[in-house]
Amino acid sequence: MPLSIAEKLKLKLEQEILMFNLKPGERLDETKLAERYGTSRTPVREALRLLAAEGLVKIRAHRGAVVARLSITELVEMFEMMAVYEGVCARLAAQRATPEELAQILEAHELCRQRCEANDYDGYCVANAHFHEALYHASHNSVLIRQTISTRNRLGAYRRFQLRRNNRLKDSFREHEAAVAAIKAGQGEEADHVMREHIAVQSSHITSLISTLPPDYFAEPVKRQQQALAARPAANAYPAAALVFE
Repeated sequence: MPLSIAEKLKLKLEQEILMFNLKPGERLDETKLAERYGTSRTPVREALRLLAAEGLVKIRAHRGAVVARLSITELVEMFEMMAVYEGVCARLAAQRATPEELAQILEAHELCRQRCEANDYDGYCVANAHFHEALYHASHNSVLIRQTISTRNRLGAYRRFQLRRNNRLKDSFREHEAAVAAIKAGQGEEADHVMREHIAVQSSHITSLISTLPPDYFAEPVKRQQQALAARPAANAYPAAALVFE
C-alpha cells in the first residue's frame, strides 16, 4: 500500500531529526513546515502526531510541537526491553511456528537478502519490518505481540538510523540468518539468544553515537545519565530467561 502524504512527511522529518538538521528543543512550526514541503497543514499535523508517538517530538498544549530532547537512559531501557521481547518472540516461534508461518519468515528473510545484495537501504528497512513482524506473529502470544510492536514503534526511527549510519545491512542480514537457522531447527534457546544479541548491537551503536552530542540536546546532563547507568547491577540474564516455554 502506498504511503500517505503524512507518512512520507513523517519519514522526511524523522531523517531531519536523526541527522540533527532539526535539533532537540527546536520548535516545529506547522505553517513553515507545510510551506517547506509544499503541502497543507493537515498532513504536517498528522506527521507530527506520528513522530510524537515514537518519542521524537513533544506536542505541548497551546504551544505547538518541539523536537524532543534525548534521554540516553530511556533509550537504553527501551532497547533492553526490546531485546527481551524479540528474544522471547524468537524462542516461541521456534516452538510454535506453523509451516505457513515459517514460510512467511523465510519469504521475508529472502526479501531481506535481495535488498541487502542490492545495497537498497530503504527496501531493506521495509523487508526487515516484514521479517520481524512475521517472527512476532509466529509466537502465538497476542500480549507479547502487542508489547513488542509498541516498543518497536518507539525505537523504529533509531533502528533504521543505525542501519544507515553504521552500514549495517550485511551484519543485520547475517544476524537474521542465524535466527532463522535456530527457528527452523526448533532451537528456542538459541533463537532467543541470537535475537537478543541482534538488538544489543543496535543499542550499542545508538547510545555510543548520541553520547557524543552537545549537552543541550539532552533532557538531563549526559554525565548524570551515564553515572546512573553505570551504577546499575550488571545483567547476565533477564527475567524471561528463567521461563520454560513448552
